[in-house]
Amino acid sequence: MKTTLLKTDFNFPDMTSRYVGKVRDVYTIRDKFLVMVVTDRISAFDVILPEGIPYKGQVLNRIAVKFLDATADIVPNWKLSSPHPNVTVGYKADPYPVEMVVRGYLTGHAWREYRSGKRSICGVPLPEGMREHQRFDTPILTPTTKAVVGHDEDISRDEIIRQGLVPEEEYAELERLSLELFRRGTEMAAEKGLILVDTKYEFGRVDGRIVLIDEIHTPDSSRYFYADGYEERFAKGEPQRQLSKEFVREWLIEHGFQGQEGQQVPEMTPEFVAQVSDRYIELYEKITGEKFEKGDLQDLEEEIFRSVQEELSMMR
Repeated sequence: MKTTLLKTDFNFPDMTSRYVGKVRDVYTIRDKFLVMVVTDRISAFDVILPEGIPYKGQVLNRIAVKFLDATADIVPNWKLSSPHPNVTVGYKADPYPVEMVVRGYLTGHAWREYRSGKRSICGVPLPEGMREHQRFDTPILTPTTKAVVGHDEDISRDEIIRQGLVPEEEYAELERLSLELFRRGTEMAAEKGLILVDTKYEFGRVDGRIVLIDEIHTPDSSRYFYADGYEERFAKGEPQRQLSKEFVREWLIEHGFQGQEGQQVPEMTPEFVAQVSDRYIELYEKITGEKFEKGDLQDLEEEIFRSVQEELSMMR
């Protein structure tokens, strides 16, 4: 029996296009709506790994739905409904060509850049003497380009405006909204004993207004630490207990893979795949405070198609 959803090839009514991303298959309906199917694919270093992770798609989609609903008072978003645990249906937006990355701590990519000697990230100056996992006095914005293929690249606010990627006034609003969303996410994480370390937001426009698109505050787009023990571990220079995809990246690095040309993805054993699945479910339960109910994975594609078809029939 199939236990993962690795790819889809649906033919929904009134479908006008289909886009396959790193982990999502996105179907456009009547050039107005999107059906986003979150698969169990997993990517790291912009490479789709060969093995799927059971329940990963449902975890990501259900967390994203929860946070989209919980932040709709800050900024409207693209979501209309979630007819299946793997699926969100919403408005098609004209996306901005940048991703808004907010960092509360010097961790991950930012730390690797800092450790290499850089003292400025995306035009944001960083002081000397910082340590890995150290909290910034205030969260910083380190935007990236939004690559269709290949790697996203760091870019500064000034460069975004100079290149005309986003008008200055609109970019200022994206900055404001990103920091407000990060503040809300930080508060919600703290209620569950977690620290929202860093995350990314994507925005677009629908009927002339700015809307939040894609996922938010999921383990694919965010990094979380456990709050309990953070100070002690930081003082001792020990690794933080974290709930994110970073442990997958670290495992790949340990096995000699960073997505560079000529490198081979190490074998993902069934034991490692099960561990990754458990970590995703753990984050779901920790960040939502709800028990993750494992649904029947049999006939998953048929169930998705039926649920979406019923939803679309009511949107005519």
